[in-house]
Amino acid sequence: MGIRKFIPWPAIALTAAQVMTTYDHEAIDYSTYVSPFVGTTGGGNMFPGVSSGPFAVVKLGPDVSSGTTDAYSGYLPSGNITGFSMLHESGTGGAPKYGVVSQMPVAGRIMDPLADFSMGRRSEDLAEVGYYKSSLANGVTVELAATNHAGVYQYTFPSEQTNSIYVDITHVLPSFRGFGWGQEYRGRNIAVTTDGRYTGEGSYNKGWNLSPDWTIYFCGKFSEKPQSARVFKGSNITEARMADTSSVNTRVAEKIGGIFEFDSSTVTSYVGVSWISTDRACEYMEQELSGPPKFEDVVQTAKDRWNNEVFSKITTSSTNDNDLKLLYTALYGMHLIPSNRTGENPLWTSNEPYYDDIFTFWDLFRCSTALTHVLQPEAYEEQIRSIIDIWRHDGFMPDGRSSNFNGRTQGGSNADNVLADAYVKGVQGSINWEDGYSAIKEDAETQPPNNNDPIAPEASTKEGRGALPDWLKYGYITPSFTRAVSRSVEYSVNDFSLYQVATGLGKTADAQKYLDRSRNWRNHWNPDASSNGHSGFMVPRKADGSFVDQDPLSCGGCYWGDAYYQGLPWEYSMNAHHDFAHTTELVGGTLRMVDRLEKMFEEGLSSRAGKLSGTIFNPANEPSFTTPYLYNFVGRQDLAVQRSRYVAKTFYTTATNGIPGNSDAGAMQTWLLWNMIGLYPLTGQTTFLIGSPWFESMSINLGNGRALKITSSGGNSDTAYYVQSLRVNGENWTKNWLTWSDVFENGGTMEFVLGTQAKKWDTGDPPPSPASDK
Repeated sequence: MGIRKFIPWPAIALTAAQVMTTYDHEAIDYSTYVSPFVGTTGGGNMFPGVSSGPFAVVKLGPDVSSGTTDAYSGYLPSGNITGFSMLHESGTGGAPKYGVVSQMPVAGRIMDPLADFSMGRRSEDLAEVGYYKSSLANGVTVELAATNHAGVYQYTFPSEQTNSIYVDITHVLPSFRGFGWGQEYRGRNIAVTTDGRYTGEGSYNKGWNLSPDWTIYFCGKFSEKPQSARVFKGSNITEARMADTSSVNTRVAEKIGGIFEFDSSTVTSYVGVSWISTDRACEYMEQELSGPPKFEDVVQTAKDRWNNEVFSKITTSSTNDNDLKLLYTALYGMHLIPSNRTGENPLWTSNEPYYDDIFTFWDLFRCSTALTHVLQPEAYEEQIRSIIDIWRHDGFMPDGRSSNFNGRTQGGSNADNVLADAYVKGVQGSINWEDGYSAIKEDAETQPPNNNDPIAPEASTKEGRGALPDWLKYGYITPSFTRAVSRSVEYSVNDFSLYQVATGLGKTADAQKYLDRSRNWRNHWNPDASSNGHSGFMVPRKADGSFVDQDPLSCGGCYWGDAYYQGLPWEYSMNAHHDFAHTTELVGGTLRMVDRLEKMFEEGLSSRAGKLSGTIFNPANEPSFTTPYLYNFVGRQDLAVQRSRYVAKTFYTTATNGIPGNSDAGAMQTWLLWNMIGLYPLTGQTTFLIGSPWFESMSINLGNGRALKITSSGGNSDTAYYVQSLRVNGENWTKNWLTWSDVFENGGTMEFVLGTQAKKWDTGDPPPSPASDK
């Protein structure tokens, strides 16, 4: 099979007429607006390889090493390609994960399996939805496609000399950070027959979540019989004999794998993977790649899945190519993980769905899970059921989870918030909410065993609430626990989530108890702490009740061992959104709150450098996500629109560095998507804060014949974005917020009139602040 012709993605964008005149979603290839390389530089850590559809298991792509820089998703723009492997994460940080079940093409014979076969590129990699291409310096071209559990490697060698494909079972993505988070190969085996079919398994450990040994099974074959098929252990190579199977086993970190030689210039490799068995991996390969299919058909099937299951969920009449690329690239990025491994759980037998690769609810609960609910209601219900089932069998729900192992919990037990959000919005299906409530309550009342993490050794970072003893004893968290202040804010939100579910289930006493506890963030409020003309900030508090002297513009390293995690005291002091009316009272009222919010966007007040321009607000970290929309609470919706639109238009682009920092598994993309829609969710509540939509017309398919249709008139350019008036479901709307039941539960309409000047249109009640009102 020859090299597939690649058409650069901007050249095949839809014409304006196509977008505007057709409503036949199947006739539109929205994938042409997607650039998989957005967010692959500048710390975005996005995975640009192939994924056959939303939440697919296999993510097949290149693994690149510079020798000094962690390749979290496998990809780096420069360095040598060390292999093309089957499993990856996307948009994550901490330390790399996976990069396993790897192949590498070699022009010529392989005499020493311990040699370095890594190779530079002769040109830049190319990618589109469902397709990836690398051109190596040795003249080999590699093209990739995938199904849900299998991958296709199409190799074109520079000549018909003897060429080799090197299968390295020991291959993982390395880490150079020196934290002890780097993955290790732990052993297992490979078996090869002379017809080129091979099976085996590899065991590995660690990665960012410090998972103990986990095992991947694989099964592979080629489009033609190899000239020779050999296995190796260390430098020892064994030739496979006719009708025999040759195999090697190892339980130590000694290099093992297979070497396959061909006298053809084109070879296609097919590989299935499973977390259960080699037989299951072979079944996936044969079933999902039956025939086997043409390479182009595998690519097209992936495009069709993405178009039908994701991209067609949001349609717009826009003719702005840049905005459309931002829209559909963001939709793609938010659907790469978690991985739907239903039927692939090696730990227990269950009829419940199973999702893995959650990185992490700390990143996702603020706005990503809420958008997943809107766009993928069936998958969302499955994810809720999955994390409850993890509690049933592992004892705690995950904040993060990968390779079937919980970890890490960065702040609170934020799966609590995800469950509460689903509950208050009426998600039922097959969810057992009594079990869901018990899972949340476990987090609230039981301290998890200490996993002795060197970076935060005083309590568990694996799951649950490690600092729970202080929370229960003092109503705040002392500096004896790391991340004391950020944990306190999040524990308060977690307890509010428990209050929400307890209320709905009629557990009155519990509801009052956890509502009271949800106000405990106030115990960290020091009215004397001052900065930039404002007084009152959340600071660390000792066991004797005294406050620690804390500069509100400093968080130390903002990392695991500090009082504040990935955010300044300024930011965390504004994060108790369920109690924001009380926060406003503490800072001195609405006018003082407006000024405080303005200070967060004023340049030069923070030591942050680079494109952040020294603002306290940080678009690259989640504690700032809701900040632009907090103006709605104090009657300045115009400033919410101005600030949020500025952030979206300034820090998000279609360039490779077009995400403001780490994507955080799609969290950044969902923040952008909500900005485009013109709403922002308050997780754990039914409230959505109203912003300003980007498009003159947008339709969101909610399933079961329901849709939310959003229109705007009067401008909607980069300057005419201030709301002049709004009608919701045909009625004049004077609140700068609405609820799930208003526009999402049964669908609805929002009709905006926009203009170039701010106007006071939101004369109705402010957004709810439920912990302040009771």
